[in-house]
Amino acid sequence: MNRKKRVLVLCTGNSCRSIMAEALLNARLGECLEAESSGVEASGRVNPEAQALLERKGVWREQYHSKTIDRVLDKPFDLVVTVCDHARESCPVFPRATRTLHIGFEDPSGKAPEEYERTFREIEERLLPRVSEELCGSQNAG
Repeated sequence: MNRKKRVLVLCTGNSCRSIMAEALLNARLGECLEAESSGVEASGRVNPEAQALLERKGVWREQYHSKTIDRVLDKPFDLVVTVCDHARESCPVFPRATRTLHIGFEDPSGKAPEEYERTFREIEERLLPRVSEELCGSQNAG
């Protein structure tokens, strides 16, 4: 069996969108990849609304936490995905990343709970198929 591909989801604060994407990628595409997340200016905490949503959806893991970019900069990644415009603009050069991909999502932080649901669904519908196509081949897409 081939080694699992490694993907990094990068955002500004690493508290909401990137954590949601990390959780979804690991839950849905975990057979072919391993996802991590990080923040260009990590907040140091996971958004409680985002965590509650991920727990309800059954995709939360205790090891998920907000971390700064320097914690992952030296790790090898097959793909780096930025999920907010600020992260894309200030994304450092990953010496060992094969490719980068930008799929932006609106930040639901501080908004109504439905906005978190909407962002979750958008990540599911837009980011998962693209990452699956890039790293897992079409057999896992969708």
